[in-house]
Amino acid sequence: MDETFTLSALALGVLALLPAAKRRIELSRAKHRSLAGHSRMAKRLARWVPGYAYDEAQFFAADGAPADVAARRRAALQRLGAEFDTRFAKTLAATEAARETISDLRFTGRYRVPFQFSPVLREHVKVGAFLQASAGVQVEDLDGNRLYDLTGSYGVNVLGYDAYKECIDEAWATARDLGPVLGAYHPCVLDVLSRLKAISGQEEVSFHMSGTEAVMQAVRLARYHTRKKRLVRFAGAYHGWWEDVQPGPGNPLPPRETFTLQDMAERSLQVLATRRDIACVLVNPLQALHPNANAPGDSALIDGSRHAAYDREAYTAWLKKLREVCTARGIVLIFDEVFVGFRLAPGGAQQYFGVKADLVTYGKTLGGGLPVGVVCGSRALMTRYREDRPADICFARGTFNAHPYVVAAMASFLKRIERPDVKALYDGLDDRWDARAERFNARLQQAGAPVRVANLSTIWTVLYTQPGRYNWMLQFYLRKHGLALSWVGTGRLIFSLNYGDAEFEEVQDRFVAACDEMRADGWWWTASELTAKAIRRSVFREMLGKKF
Repeated sequence: MDETFTLSALALGVLALLPAAKRRIELSRAKHRSLAGHSRMAKRLARWVPGYAYDEAQFFAADGAPADVAARRRAALQRLGAEFDTRFAKTLAATEAARETISDLRFTGRYRVPFQFSPVLREHVKVGAFLQASAGVQVEDLDGNRLYDLTGSYGVNVLGYDAYKECIDEAWATARDLGPVLGAYHPCVLDVLSRLKAISGQEEVSFHMSGTEAVMQAVRLARYHTRKKRLVRFAGAYHGWWEDVQPGPGNPLPPRETFTLQDMAERSLQVLATRRDIACVLVNPLQALHPNANAPGDSALIDGSRHAAYDREAYTAWLKKLREVCTARGIVLIFDEVFVGFRLAPGGAQQYFGVKADLVTYGKTLGGGLPVGVVCGSRALMTRYREDRPADICFARGTFNAHPYVVAAMASFLKRIERPDVKALYDGLDDRWDARAERFNARLQQAGAPVRVANLSTIWTVLYTQPGRYNWMLQFYLRKHGLALSWVGTGRLIFSLNYGDAEFEEVQDRFVAACDEMRADGWWWTASELTAKAIRRSVFREMLGKKF
C-alpha cells in the first residue's frame, strides 16, 4: 500500500514537472546559438579570457607574415603615428590631458582594436577626442583639420549639424525669459505634445533625461500594468546599459528577469505564444541590419570577419508576426527608437515598417541636439497609478524632465521636419542610399580592396571579404584620409541626410585611397592557410597558453 502510494505520488510529481520542463526546453531552443544569444555563457567566457598583449615582434607578424611584410607594417605604423603626432598635435595634447581624469577616454582608447594589439598600437598611434567646430557634413579639430563626419554623433545627427545649431539657437530665444525653471512647463510643450502624438499615433507622452531612461520607464510601465515581470529582448540588441537588459560582458549583473531570444525566429514566437509571465517585448529596429549580432565594433575583429545584411521585406514580415502574437497574448510591444527614430522616416520606424507598437521610446535627435528621452503610449499604459489602490503607483520623475531649453529645442526640431526642404530629404531615401552603397561597393571591388559595405538607409557597416588579423587597422587610415569615425571604428558609419552627391563622392574617394594605402603597407597580406577558422583556433591556443 505504502509503495503504491509512493509510486503514485512520484508519478504525479513527474507529471507536474513536465509543463515546466517543456517551457524550459522551448526557451532554450528559442535562443540564438551565438554568444549574443547566451548571455550567461558570454559572461562566464569573459571572466575566463586572460589578459595578455603582443610585444612588438608579435604585433607585426601575428598572422605568420614573412619578415619583409612585418618590416613594412612596422615602418607604416611608425610613419602613421608620426603623421598623427604632427597633424593632430593640439588635439592629441588636449586628449592626453583629459585622459587622466575621464575614465571614458581610457575605456574607448583600450577597446578600439582587439585587446592583444591595443598596448603597442596606443604607444605608436594616438587618436584625438576633441573637436571645436562643425559645418555642413564636416567637423573641425583643435588643429584646424576638417574631416568628413561619419560618426553621426551616435545617431543624433540626422539632419546635419547646422540644422541642430539652429534648433538650439531657436530654443534659447524661446526659453530664455523663463530660464532653467524646473517643475513647471514652458508653454511650447503644448506644441511638442500635439506633434509627438501625431507622429507616434499614441495618446500620452512622458519626458525623460536620456534614451536609456525612457526605455527603463517603458519597461516599468509594461510590468506595472501587466503584473508580469519577464522582459524579452532579442540577441545582440542594445537598449541602454541598465540592469540585466544589457546582459553578458559589460554588465556586472547576470540576467534575472530578461529573456534573450533569437530575432526573426518562429521558435521565439512560440515562446511568446505559450508563456504567461512575459510583460513586454523590446525591439530595436537597428537590428534589422545585423539580426542576432551585437553592435559591430573593430575590437571584435578577432578573425577579421563581420556579418551584416538588411532585408526590409523580411524584417517587416517579422515585426508583423511579432505584433500579432503580442496582441493575442496581452504582451506590451515596445519599439526602442532611440537610435533610429526620425532617421528612417519622419514618423520613425512605426511609419517605415508599417507596424504600430504599444509603447514607443525616442531620444537623441528628437532633442534638437540636446539630451532627451521620451515615451509615447496609450492612456491605459501610461497611467502611473490605480484608481482602486491609491498607494499602488509606478513612480517616475526626474529633475531635468521637460527642461525648458530641451523642450524648446524639441519644438524647433519637430517643426523643422515638417518643412518642405526637410521633407525632401526623406523622398526616395532608401533608394538613394541603397544606390550609393551599391556604387561604393562597385568602386571597392574595382580597386581590389577586400572590403564591402552593408547599409540600413544611412547607417552603414564595413564588411571584410578576406580573413585577417589586421582589418581593424583600416580605421586609422580612414582618419588619416580625413574621415571622422567613432571609437567603434569601421563597425558603424553614420551619414547625415544632408550629404549631397559631391560630398558623398569625396568620402568615397578618400575611403578607397585609405584602402589602397593600407594594402600597400602590407596589412592585407594573406596566405591560403589563413582562414577565419584557423585564426580563431590560433587565438584560442594563445589564450589557453596564457591561462594555464
